Amino acid sequence: MTQVPDIKLNDGNTIPQLGFGVFQIDPAETASAVERALAVGYRHIDTAEGYQNEAGVGEGFRASGLSRDEVFITSKLDNSKHEPDDARAAMDETLSQLGLDHVDLFLIHWPLPTLYDGDYVSTWKVMEEFKADGRARSIGVSNFQVDHLKKLAAETDTVPAVNQIELHPYLLNDEVRSYGESQGIATEAWSPIAQGGVLDDPVITEIASAVGRTPAQVVLRWHIQRDSIVFPKSNTPERIEENFALFDFELDDDAMERITGLDRGEDGRTGPHPDTFDRA
Repeated sequence: MTQVPDIKLNDGNTIPQLGFGVFQIDPAETASAVERALAVGYRHIDTAEGYQNEAGVGEGFRASGLSRDEVFITSKLDNSKHEPDDARAAMDETLSQLGLDHVDLFLIHWPLPTLYDGDYVSTWKVMEEFKADGRARSIGVSNFQVDHLKKLAAETDTVPAVNQIELHPYLLNDEVRSYGESQGIATEAWSPIAQGGVLDDPVITEIASAVGRTPAQVVLRWHIQRDSIVFPKSNTPERIEENFALFDFELDDDAMERITGLDRGEDGRTGPHPDTFDRA
C-alpha cells in the first residue's frame, strides 16, 4: 500500500500529508465514503461540526476495522459556538457524534473578527484546555489571517499546530502561508483545486498530458511538493482512488513554476474572505 508522508507538527505530533475531506458529502453517504477511502489507503479524515456528518465519519472509521491510532481525525468548532462554554459543549458533542474519546486535531473553523466583539482569543484559550486534557491531541486554526495569528501569539501560550486556508494555483495566499511557516505553523490547503476551477486551465492540462496524469492529480501533486497538507473530497469511488495516486510521479521544477505562476491573488479566491466572513 502507498505510504503517505507524515508532516511533523510544532507540538511533536505528526499528520498524514494527504487526507480525505468530507465537506458537502451527504451525511447519509459519509460512512460509506469514509470506509471506501480508508480501504484505498487514506489514514487522515477531515470533517467539521458544520458539515453535519461527524457521525458518518465515526461510523465509517469503525466499519473499516482499523485501530484508532491508525487514523488521524480532524474536526472543527462550529461558528456558532465561539463562547467558551458553548465551545466546551461543542467539543463534547463532536466526540459523541464521532464515537471517540479524542480527535487528533481540532480547529477553530473561522476567526469571525466581526462577531463576538472580535474575541477569538478566549475561544483559543478553550482550545488550549482541549489540548491539555487530551481530548484534542493537536489544536489549530482555519482561515486565520496574519493579524489574527499575531494576536494569538501575543495573548496566549500556544502556537497553532496548523492553519487551514484556501490555497490553490489561483490563490497562493503567500502572506499567510509564509508567516505561518516562519512560526512553525503547518499549512493545510482547502479548496485545493479551486472547486474544479483550475482543472481546465491550459497550463494544467498541458502538464497533465505530458506526465500522463489527470489535471486533478497534477494540482494535488503540486500541493504535495510544496509541503502543504491536502485533503481532496469526492464521493465517487474512482475519484477517491485517483486522488490517492499521487506518490508514484513527480513534477519537475519547470512544471512547478508554471503552476505557481497561475496565481491571481485575491481575484482567485473562491470562498469568503476571513476578515469579513460573519456567518455564525
